[in-house]
Amino acid sequence: MAVKVAVIYYSATGGVHELARAVAEGAAAAGARVRLRRVAELAPDRAIDQNPLWRKHIDATADVPEANLEDLAWADAFAFGTPTRFGAPAAQLKQFIDQAGGLWREGRLADKPVTAFTSAFNRHGGSEATLLSLGNVFYHWGSLIVPPGFTDPSVSEAGGNPYGTSHVSGPAGAGPDAATLAAAAYQGRRLAEITIRLLGSERVDAEAGDFAGDGDARLADAGVVKS
Repeated sequence: MAVKVAVIYYSATGGVHELARAVAEGAAAAGARVRLRRVAELAPDRAIDQNPLWRKHIDATADVPEANLEDLAWADAFAFGTPTRFGAPAAQLKQFIDQAGGLWREGRLADKPVTAFTSAFNRHGGSEATLLSLGNVFYHWGSLIVPPGFTDPSVSEAGGNPYGTSHVSGPAGAGPDAATLAAAAYQGRRLAEITIRLLGSERVDAEAGDFAGDGDARLADAGVVKS
């Protein structure tokens, strides 16, 4: 049986969404079954409409399945993505996490590998603080934190964040470049491979994953669309 990885994220203008797709593809390449899920948007339409990039992304990803607690119960491992908000996770992702108290009390989040990734407007805009803040949640859950570390050249090539892949959007709202996406894919692959080792499973062919095959067709089949 393939290990199961839930990639759960919040993205406002699309950068974290692109990272999440790359993480999901990396996990699938290691043989994992992957669920790519966005958390619910909490901001009112009047706020979203003030930023054309925000509105464009919301409309473009309307078909991405929304995360629910069953995704956490289903998964053997988690990857969480969020833009930084004052050095902490976005309220949308935190609201989803805060609903997981029942699973936590039942011990259903313990001993599961977990990793995180993020995006910020500025290079020193809180990326590391955001990832470390999420770590506080994972400590409470008893999860096993799997950072990328400096375990692959792609980490340094993407800017060298050993806590998790981070993207700097800048004033133009640019999406992640090829090096950053490669680091995110590596992070997803590393999470899946470590989960396989922990569960004592044999590495399975990538065709067993929810993202089997090449190209956007595999993403469309899972309800994921390009931003």
